[in-house]
Amino acid sequence: MKIKEVILRHLKLDLLHPFTTSFGTEYDREFILVEVISDNGISGWAESVAMLDPLYNEETLKSNWHILEDYLIPILLKNKIQHPDELSEKYFSYIRGNYMAKAALEGAVWDLYARKQNLSLSKALGGNKKKIEVGVSIGIQDSVDVTLEMIESRLKEGYKRFKLKIKPGWDVELIDKVRKVYPDIPLMADANSAYTLKDIDQLVALDDYDLMMIEQPLAYNDIIDHADLQAKLKTPICLDESIHSLEDAWKAIKLGSCKIINIKVGRVGGLTESRKIHDLCQEHGIPLWCGGMLESGIGRAHNIAITSLPNFVLPGDTAASSLYWAEDIIDPEVTVENGMITVPSSPGIGYKPNLTNIDKYTVYSETYR
Repeated sequence: MKIKEVILRHLKLDLLHPFTTSFGTEYDREFILVEVISDNGISGWAESVAMLDPLYNEETLKSNWHILEDYLIPILLKNKIQHPDELSEKYFSYIRGNYMAKAALEGAVWDLYARKQNLSLSKALGGNKKKIEVGVSIGIQDSVDVTLEMIESRLKEGYKRFKLKIKPGWDVELIDKVRKVYPDIPLMADANSAYTLKDIDQLVALDDYDLMMIEQPLAYNDIIDHADLQAKLKTPICLDESIHSLEDAWKAIKLGSCKIINIKVGRVGGLTESRKIHDLCQEHGIPLWCGGMLESGIGRAHNIAITSLPNFVLPGDTAASSLYWAEDIIDPEVTVENGMITVPSSPGIGYKPNLTNIDKYTVYSETYR
């Protein structure tokens, strides 16, 4: 593949409802949309999941734009790529970190590669599922009653798993009240690194509620303390922010830091690294699921494709477009039926970028040749 042009677009989509975690509250989503265009005019699409502020990790929209513009895009434009794996394994390997920037450009190349091979992105990655199970993530609400109402609404829509955001002071009482109303639903808690080992009593108390997992309770860059905590918990720990690479996943497995891993394509540097982590976890009996970063439909399409791999055995966070956006930037939008998403079989990501909506929500764009 020879890339002749790359277009970066800064988009802003308003969320239908505010989304609150231990990091704070988001009212909209600003992100970079990446389009790569080959010498025969075929486009591949992806998006960066970096936030405006360095809260989830150290990357931001502005830092991603800088890395893409000044480093990654020039590399891509001057080299002929035989396979997307070459980007992370060869061309981008000397640039430290900046995983979300790398993932955005690599993802667009993966989409282009799949289109040129007349394969769905799922098939190009080695996926074998026709449908995937999905859950829903519920942010921190104004009250437990509002949380219960949201669960009831999502149950009627058929979602298979419920993730509740927690933080100190919004944890055991919340889970207790939810379990009394819904004793049997698949339920997990996501702490987004809000706790330390000093909070071990609250975390151990969650063992009484038959949770699927507690996601990332301790520091975003920790593996060792999570191993100590997992040894004291019956509930599986799932690592999210701590896993940035295949090496991190291996260390976590070796130390016993978790029993489950959440893969976010942007966090680990792209689809190639995601597939390597998938294979390692499958070999060691560590189940996977795919997390979400409030992506637009293009990012969701990439999540659907990676989730079609066989060791993604737990429902992911790729909910329907209509839960987040008044209108998405793909046709058709991502829809959920009885808690399942059909994996597209058409070439590439399987959804058509809606150029009218993309133009409507574009704040700024730049073209590189």
